[in-house]
Amino acid sequence: MAKRDYYEVLGVQKGATKDDIKKAYRKLAIQYHPDKNQGNKEAEEKFKEATEAYEILSDDQKKAAYDQFGFAGVEGMGGQQDFSSAFRDFGDLFGDFSSIFDTFFGSSGRRSSSGTGVRQGANLRYDVDISFKDAVFGTKVEIQYSRNEACPVCKGTGASSGTGKKVCSTCGGSGQVRHSQGFFSVASTCPNCGGEGYIIEHPCKECNGSGTQKKRQKIMVTVPPGVENGKRVLIPRQGDTGPNGGPPGDLYVFFRVKPHEYFERQDMDLYCAVPISISQAALGADIHVMTLDGKTIKVKVPPGIQNGKMLRIRDEGIPAGPGGRRGNLYIKLMIQIPTKLSRRGKELMEELARVEGEEDSPKPIPLAELSEQ
Repeated sequence: MAKRDYYEVLGVQKGATKDDIKKAYRKLAIQYHPDKNQGNKEAEEKFKEATEAYEILSDDQKKAAYDQFGFAGVEGMGGQQDFSSAFRDFGDLFGDFSSIFDTFFGSSGRRSSSGTGVRQGANLRYDVDISFKDAVFGTKVEIQYSRNEACPVCKGTGASSGTGKKVCSTCGGSGQVRHSQGFFSVASTCPNCGGEGYIIEHPCKECNGSGTQKKRQKIMVTVPPGVENGKRVLIPRQGDTGPNGGPPGDLYVFFRVKPHEYFERQDMDLYCAVPISISQAALGADIHVMTLDGKTIKVKVPPGIQNGKMLRIRDEGIPAGPGGRRGNLYIKLMIQIPTKLSRRGKELMEELARVEGEEDSPKPIPLAELSEQ
């Protein structure tokens, strides 16, 4: 196959700057790198083609010869016979793109450049059960859980008193070893120190060299008013302490709200059902209803109210945070039909039926009316 023009391969103009050439090659190298396209011969060829073009155009002498004489001007000056010189400035070429190469080529995670392995500790989760009322109005709860804390004997170093850590001879303290893979030098976790960059020759007997110990801890957690089931709060720096004196992670407390016997919520509103008698429904009445916070309120039932109708009581629902406006309380009226009547009660009901002329052949209720109830 005929060779393509180097500028065409990299997708740049003939007058492109060194920086433009570097950027263009960097993009192609990431796209067609063999580690990302294993077994893809076409990608491998494109990678070699781009590498050859970059080797020539990134070198002032070779570029000048190519610009004047074409491929003939660079014969014997490198080209496709030797790609190694294109990667002598590997760190400069790909330094700003380390995160991309970590993703493509399996970096083992971020560590400090000094190889000390200092990193943040793990975040923890704690689930706490709270009552429906406490979830609505807020409260404080004490929780007890286990977390990793710095060993009090070695102060988190993992080494016995009077000893220290020895720099890993395999990786020189970097936590990584490099090996050639294709045209690139690829880093992997050091097998000797596990990526820590050091070896503890005399581990602390208290923590067996881990630098941390499990401890039980009690803390008070504030339950914000109006919290919903499954919501969480973040408590900073109350997670596990990090290795080698690293900062602690965070604690996430999740709330599991127990159902209430009489009330349920929808967003910021509360709902409950209250029974009334036939006479209260027909004649109207003032009834007294207990709210969630324990106070009694008077509710006016209008005459002729139908079964299942809702009455709204403003500002007796869920608080919208401290000092915030509350939602509403909705009372569903359930007309109770007596299952047993006294003799006098039965006489009165029969008299009512005669006076009101009750139908013994009632017509069906239109569906439109049912939907409005």
